[in-house]
Amino acid sequence: MTSGPGDVLQLIRRAEANTRRDIQQLTGLSRMTVAQRVDALMDAGLVIEDAGAGGATGGRRPDRLSFHVDRSVLAVATVDTAHSRTALTDLSGRIIASDAVDVAISEGPERVLDALAASMRRLVDEASSGRPLVGTGISVPGPIDPSTRRPSQPPIMPGWDAYPIAEHLAEVIPVPTFVENDADAMAFGEQSTHFPGSNAVCLIKVSTGIGAGLVINGSVYHGIDGGAGDIGHIRLAGETAICQCGSRGCLAAVASGRAVAVKLDELGIPAGSGRDVGRLLQAGNVDALSLTHEAGRRIGEVMATVVSMINPGVLVVSGDLASNELLGGLRETLYPRSLPRATRNLDIRLGELGEQAGPIGMARIVTDALYSADAINHRLAA
Repeated sequence: MTSGPGDVLQLIRRAEANTRRDIQQLTGLSRMTVAQRVDALMDAGLVIEDAGAGGATGGRRPDRLSFHVDRSVLAVATVDTAHSRTALTDLSGRIIASDAVDVAISEGPERVLDALAASMRRLVDEASSGRPLVGTGISVPGPIDPSTRRPSQPPIMPGWDAYPIAEHLAEVIPVPTFVENDADAMAFGEQSTHFPGSNAVCLIKVSTGIGAGLVINGSVYHGIDGGAGDIGHIRLAGETAICQCGSRGCLAAVASGRAVAVKLDELGIPAGSGRDVGRLLQAGNVDALSLTHEAGRRIGEVMATVVSMINPGVLVVSGDLASNELLGGLRETLYPRSLPRATRNLDIRLGELGEQAGPIGMARIVTDALYSADAINHRLAA
């Protein structure tokens, strides 16, 4: 491995090396070179060293090295179809303050992004405690082109296709800005928090729409055009319901929160979105419970193929419809339709972070980009 200060920082950030001795053993660098690397990181305010806090080795406890996550802050936003949230975090993704933004994605990118930027600035002013803002991140419910980091033909985001989200935000908040798909950010939040040792984690978000995020070997998998995980628009045989994308029979047209809400409306139970369905589930509405269970069965039909193809270790179910009813229906069809080998070590569970999954994941994606080995080696070599 290369052994610049950025590479040393990665060892410290991943808790692979907690002391100078650990770094020597992992890199083969001399004691003097390790001291130079660590001192450069400390001078840059990236690493702190706690005297005597390292693990005991039989003599005096060594000094413990750690990434200085409190040195600066990040502002992140998660955009959903009918509402958005912003958050101020430290560099570990810990949420310091958050805000709900009453703006719908159908209002268009300029209005939504301006509202989010205003909320972010307010959080920085009120909760940063004078720490500098070093980056922003935003997740949206649509595919993101890996090369341009712009929305790529998003089915439920009219007016957003190829819109320069990062450039728009950077004009208002002049720091590096990163854009990600919402399910990918949520998947990264859950994986990095609860399953850091798993090589393959899949998260399915079931809210007004349906999407999935994949984290493979610690990194989000986007696919060649950013379309990985867009399972909501897989077409089901024999289904004719019209989807928001214009096609018929898509999974989202049959089993999303929007689809369940339509069926509840037909039964005389007011529901306009996945969030409304979620409230009915929490209230124990019998029809909502039954329809959500059936939605889970249809989702399980599609996820059986995903699981057989990817063979993940963890499948996380999240979003407004995430519930035992959805989970039970999903299991009913996923297991019989999958090879036993593909599911024998599969852990299927509800997400634990809830609405915080997106902001936490987005913050950690931004931190990984800003403090990558290459970025730090370039910065400290300048």
